[in-house]
Order: sequence, then structure tokens, then C-alpha cells
Amino acid sequence: MSAKRWLPFLVFLLIAALMAVGVWMSRRPDRDALPSPLIGKPAPEFALPVLHEPNRIVSSKDLRGQPYLLNVWGSWCPECQVEHPVITRFAETKRVRVIGYNWKDERADALAWLERFNNPYWLVLADEEGGTAIDFGIYGAPETFLVDANGVVRWKHVGAMTDDIVRDELLPLLDALERER
Repeated sequence: MSAKRWLPFLVFLLIAALMAVGVWMSRRPDRDALPSPLIGKPAPEFALPVLHEPNRIVSSKDLRGQPYLLNVWGSWCPECQVEHPVITRFAETKRVRVIGYNWKDERADALAWLERFNNPYWLVLADEEGGTAIDFGIYGAPETFLVDANGVVRWKHVGAMTDDIVRDELLPLLDALERER
């Protein structure tokens, strides 16, 4: 038999194998995980206005001393509305400060959104232009970062937070931070 007769069969097997690997990869629980180069490194320096007090500027240095959860959201973001009850429940535990990071939003729209859905945040920073987001590597909302008391990024989650993510990922990290003290 000539090799030309086997070639279509071999191509078919190769394509079938690649498809099988693709299906397997799509079912892995970490398929959406995007590693952040910031993990274990100092959070980017910033100085941003407070949404509710635009003349007040808060810097990354002002937030040091206690860990905080930085939650990136926008009134234009449908997934932010989905995750908002989870963020609210977590903020109510007062386990750490939950800082809202309002990204690329009009101030009036952001204020109206918080009025409508409740403001669970200890503080809301506004980044209308999105410059600080570039330093954090933010490419979409929602995204959430855990920053320790020394200003080091310990964790990043891309996408809507869920109760399972809080329970299985965030709370164990907070427990570890508390043991380090």
C-alpha cells in the first residue's frame, strides 16, 4: 500500500486527537484562570479620586496597614450586577475592607448604580480614564484583587465572584494572611 492512501486517515486521526484535547481542556475548572504577573509583587502605585468625594484623593499608600479586596466594576458591566450580591454579602462580614474600583464610568452613572443596587464598599475609587487599570493589568470588569497589609497583591480573580469562589479561594487566603501576622 502506498503512503498516499494512508495520508487522509492519518490527517483524520490528528484532527480527532486535537479535538479531543480541546474538549478535555474546556472542561477543566481552571480554564478561565488568567495568571497575573502581579501576584506576589507590590500593587501598582496610584492616587485616585473618591467617587462620592471627587476632591478627595486616596493613594495606594493610604490603604497600606490592613489588607483589602479591590473590586473592579462599572455601571455598564452586566456581570458586575450579577456578582454584586456576593460582594455585598462578603463586605457585610467586615473580614477585610472592600474597596470599589469604578472603572471607565461616568460619575453620575456610577452613583446612580450604587443607589439602585446598594453600596457595600468601604470606599469607592473612580478611574474614569482607566490609566491605573493598565498598571493593574485589568482588561475587563469585573475583576477582583486581594492586597495584603504591605501592599502586595496576593490574589486575582477575573470574572464575577461567586459564593463558591469566596468560600474556596478567598477565605482560605485570608486565613493564611491572618496566620502570617
